[in-house]
Amino acid sequence: MEPIVCGHPAAARLLPSFDVARLLEDLDRLDDHQWALQQTFTSAGLAERAPYDWRALPLRSPTGRPERTDPGGAGLDEFADTPWLAQAPYFAEILASIPAPLRCVRLLALGPGAVGEVHFDTKVGFPWGNLRLHVPITTNPGAALIIEGVEHRWQPGTFWFGDFGRWHQVLNTGQDKRIHMIVDTLITPETLSLFPPDFLDTLSADEVLYARPAVPLEDPERYHCAFEIPASFADWEEAEGQFLLPQPKLAATIESDADGNRLVLTLDGEPTFGLVHVGEGEFRFTGWTEERTLQVVPGGAAPAVVLRTRRGTAERRLEIPATRRIPSAA
Repeated sequence: MEPIVCGHPAAARLLPSFDVARLLEDLDRLDDHQWALQQTFTSAGLAERAPYDWRALPLRSPTGRPERTDPGGAGLDEFADTPWLAQAPYFAEILASIPAPLRCVRLLALGPGAVGEVHFDTKVGFPWGNLRLHVPITTNPGAALIIEGVEHRWQPGTFWFGDFGRWHQVLNTGQDKRIHMIVDTLITPETLSLFPPDFLDTLSADEVLYARPAVPLEDPERYHCAFEIPASFADWEEAEGQFLLPQPKLAATIESDADGNRLVLTLDGEPTFGLVHVGEGEFRFTGWTEERTLQVVPGGAAPAVVLRTRRGTAERRLEIPATRRIPSAA
């Protein structure tokens, strides 16, 4: 894949600003031990750790586990606060003020002499329904973020959006750590209130994928079914439209979990994704956005499943036949 560049600027300073002294007070409570190296997360699961001094302390993570330094993604786990957040009241206050559903939140520390590789983050940005926001806490003149060749040196107490779906790199040639709080969110119309008017003037409505709230699901057994799914649809990093191409299929079922609390998508016998109902029998994957969803159309004895991917307001879809799964008698 290559970066998909939208028409808006690569970065924007957001409207709130924060109290640097209070940021440092919270950081002091959390910075008295060795943070773990940041870990990446792909559609295959947890991957490699940073090969340079790029360390993380999670404030929100999949299931709230304090050892998860990765940003998470589609899977079985919901995001939750870690125990670290309870020790940082000002960080918690800032997060509560952000008008967006929160996903992962991490403190990321870039050590002296660290130089990251040039890369882009897959499906992060307005078209895929998620944003990555920065609150700088400490910095030095040698610390920089480079996006598409332009250096950014964001100062403590400011608040920033960066389009990390473009080519970018971090580096720190200074003598001290650079620490930011990185906030991953979904997008709602209220989220745009964080952005200055001149940025919003460049943002096309067609480029934005908004999150719908979760909708309570009545009669979940109505959606129990079995079908075959294109293998690439399970890869939320797949290239645009790949799931529509001829390819191997996976045996898929949708059934309630053991506790009966939610529906789960099982692929080739392995529970793979929790399903979050967003209305009318349509589900996004747990931990992900509406970049991809599946909708169950019960249809009596001949149900169907509609697979969708979205990029902004553009949509690709594939309808496939399914069979009902009748729960076994107790």
